[in-house]
Amino acid sequence: MKSPWLNKLSRNFRCRSPLIWLLLCLVSVLVVIALLGSSSSTFNSVTSSVKNDIYTNYRKLKEQARSDYLELKSLAVGENQIKDVGVCGKERENYVPCYNVSANILAGLKDGEELDRHCELSREHQYCLIRPPKDYKIPLSWPAGRDVIWSGNVKLTKDQFLSSGSIMKRLMLLEENQIAFHSQDGMMVDDVKEYSHQIAEMIGLGSDTEFLQAGVRTVLDIGCGFGSFSAHLLSLNLMALCVAAYGSSGSHVQVALERGLPAVIGNFISKQLPFPSLSYDMVHCAQCGIIWDSKDGLFLIEIDRVLKPGGYFVLTSSTTQQQGSSTGAKKGIMSTPLEDFTKKLCWSLLEQQDETFIWQKTVDSQCYTSGKQDTIPICKGQDMQPYYQPLVHCISGTGSDRWIPIHSRSDSMNSTELKVHGVYPDNFFEDSEFWKSTVRNYWSLLSPLIFSDHPKRPGDDDPLPPYNMVRNFLDMNAHYGGLNAALLEAGKSVWVMNVVPLGVHNTLPLILDRGFAGILHNWCEPFPTYPRTYDLLHGNGLLSHLESQGCSIVEVLFEMDRILRPEGWIILSDKLGPIEKVRMIATQMRWEARVIDLQDGSDQRLLVCQKSFVRK
Repeated sequence: MKSPWLNKLSRNFRCRSPLIWLLLCLVSVLVVIALLGSSSSTFNSVTSSVKNDIYTNYRKLKEQARSDYLELKSLAVGENQIKDVGVCGKERENYVPCYNVSANILAGLKDGEELDRHCELSREHQYCLIRPPKDYKIPLSWPAGRDVIWSGNVKLTKDQFLSSGSIMKRLMLLEENQIAFHSQDGMMVDDVKEYSHQIAEMIGLGSDTEFLQAGVRTVLDIGCGFGSFSAHLLSLNLMALCVAAYGSSGSHVQVALERGLPAVIGNFISKQLPFPSLSYDMVHCAQCGIIWDSKDGLFLIEIDRVLKPGGYFVLTSSTTQQQGSSTGAKKGIMSTPLEDFTKKLCWSLLEQQDETFIWQKTVDSQCYTSGKQDTIPICKGQDMQPYYQPLVHCISGTGSDRWIPIHSRSDSMNSTELKVHGVYPDNFFEDSEFWKSTVRNYWSLLSPLIFSDHPKRPGDDDPLPPYNMVRNFLDMNAHYGGLNAALLEAGKSVWVMNVVPLGVHNTLPLILDRGFAGILHNWCEPFPTYPRTYDLLHGNGLLSHLESQGCSIVEVLFEMDRILRPEGWIILSDKLGPIEKVRMIATQMRWEARVIDLQDGSDQRLLVCQKSFVRK
């Protein structure tokens, strides 16, 4: 039983702020170092037989004390201490790092490369919180939020919306401050359903509901308009990822993400997309503005690189129609040079209807070396990790064990396919079971705070519409994509952007082969998206990875604040040390932060944060 004095002392210490605790620790360490220094004369009097051992132990102890002192100092006043965190200026409301066109031009970049991603030229370390626009409102819950957005949340104006004439961009205003993507009777005003049905018929299907049976699970939608086609494909349980160029005056990516749809910033200019070879079942481009036969076919070669064997390239373009024959819907009528390039790539033109053309990639990897095309060489060696590498004029993936036609894949990962990815089935199963349990724990622990519009008791079913406020996760260290799989199995109405960081085993091919959205990324650099685009950020072991890569924790946290919407959530799981460091910084960034002990006897902790709605 504690004495009254000890009880009083413990109460006093519990009242101390974390800063007081750190100062007390600093003083204690300094005292220890001083005592060790003053005791050196004692060591000199020890006999020579043990003097070396004692001196060695003393030196190790002193070095450890110094290391502890520096660590505590960095926590208290060093790199992890952010002073006077303010709000950025209005000019940064839609700020995207690495896309500074002016700096790129000054560096001598031209021929479109000045519009590309160049983090090495435009890194600005300004520690401030990006404020939302004046009229910003929390996005509507799904499913309503997928079809109606607040016009004040995006940079594009209503005039820009209404002046767009593409079949993917015709819109309707419901009210003065909203933009809708459906008419009031629920029918799509841009005829996306009819367009999707047309594509299905052109590849020999009876309906677009048969895409999955035909092996089409993942679609890379280039340009993507404002996301209407992607939204429709999601309703068919396909994963469609929008990739569109950065625009300083607004972007399709920003609008698609505001609708809660999967999207990233990406350009067809000079660099490969951050996806491995053989990634997608279909690549789609509708009036996307890319001149496909330019640069000696480099853009088409990049499409071939990311397409899986037997995959489809769908191109809808009035320019392409003008190049082709006026007789329409027959194969082999495309004029050069586009026709020549597709033949060199061993693509077959399946069908043409009006402005829409569909090619299918060969399933025969020997086609590229059979003499039918001899001007595009095979890439030598293993495929490099395609993290914004320069575009290459060679064919990739033909020697890969992942060269499996889309019609021949199983619905779920079997042991043979796992072996292709270098993954042991037992490890994969263990990971899957871990995330099933973790998702249940997340929902029970956090659902009253995060996952619904109103609290519910743990274990109850999800509430009826309007469903969950969390529409999307950004899993910043996705491993096998187990969190994504567990959310789907649990029937949660969210999608996940799976990020595989550089510096870890590249599991992105496995994630994409599971039919999930994913991307490679170096977390020492900003993420290719606009501010306020994700509802929840998740990282298991992310902090330890950042430390191992020498990334600045502070910079990553400010980047997380940039891409997280106001009142969005962050869940980080890691060791106690990194978690405590981040908790200190989080409170200075105006996040509500709480550390949760998992009560499993380990030093793992859960840090749950909520971003505040900063106005000024």
